[in-house]
Amino acid sequence: MRVFVTGASGWIGSASVDELLADGHQIVGLARSDASAASLAAKGVEVLRGDLDDLEVLRTGAAGADAVIHLANKHTFDAAANNAERIAVQTIGDELAGSGRRLLIAGGMNPVPGRASTEADRSPHHGPDSPRGGAENLALSYQDKGVHPIVVRFAPTVHGAGDHGLIRMLVTGARAAGFSAYVGDGANRWPAVHRSDAARLVALGINKAPAGAIMHAVAEEGVRTHAIAGAIADGLNLPATSVTPEDAITHLGWLGGFFAMDLLTSSTATQTLLGWTPTGPTLLEDLKTNSYFHK
Repeated sequence: MRVFVTGASGWIGSASVDELLADGHQIVGLARSDASAASLAAKGVEVLRGDLDDLEVLRTGAAGADAVIHLANKHTFDAAANNAERIAVQTIGDELAGSGRRLLIAGGMNPVPGRASTEADRSPHHGPDSPRGGAENLALSYQDKGVHPIVVRFAPTVHGAGDHGLIRMLVTGARAAGFSAYVGDGANRWPAVHRSDAARLVALGINKAPAGAIMHAVAEEGVRTHAIAGAIADGLNLPATSVTPEDAITHLGWLGGFFAMDLLTSSTATQTLLGWTPTGPTLLEDLKTNSYFHK
């Protein structure tokens, strides 16, 4: 297929593009900078210059593709980013309407109190003011408009060498504070997946997932945050320290509130549906390497 990929040079996107190219697809990658464009072109990717605010560019990319993978996000976690995400999904969905073509988008975790969340649990988020602008439910609604939507919910920790996401941010916060924080007793859990496994799931999803599928890019259902903080403490030769939820926010900002959440998440249905078997290192194995601790 000819696949248009937003976020093609990003952390998950660049690895996904490698998997898609290995599967024989022709890739058109959205690039907002010269550096991103050069890295994509070096792989043999056709470059389309623009960003999520360039709606005409998004329409052009979608119009010329057999399938679209939307992985780009502003990652500022504010109203502007949520609105941009929703408008981007709507723009692409409207372009694909009536064509039966595939649209795979990135989603986030959907915690359920008292048990592991599953792929069958629908996101409660609707409307432009909700997290990510309710883009998951918006994308799924396009199934009724002749689109083949697919959602991949990524674990908050898509880890590996070179990761500059949330775990790196926890490391930075610990280095600045002189201790590695966890909230309360640290029994709450974060799911995790290695970047290579997440990328393979994206490729499997665009190739095989049925319309309306929700998939969980989760290799470990829930790593105790006490263990995560302890591994960071070991890597920095600092103490691991319990803090209150309020102090976590003071210490880490919005990330402190997120790190206090219990996000236990299953991927059993995803593995069964697509024959996806994660094989990459675990989060704690990655945290035993130096990749997260060099400045």
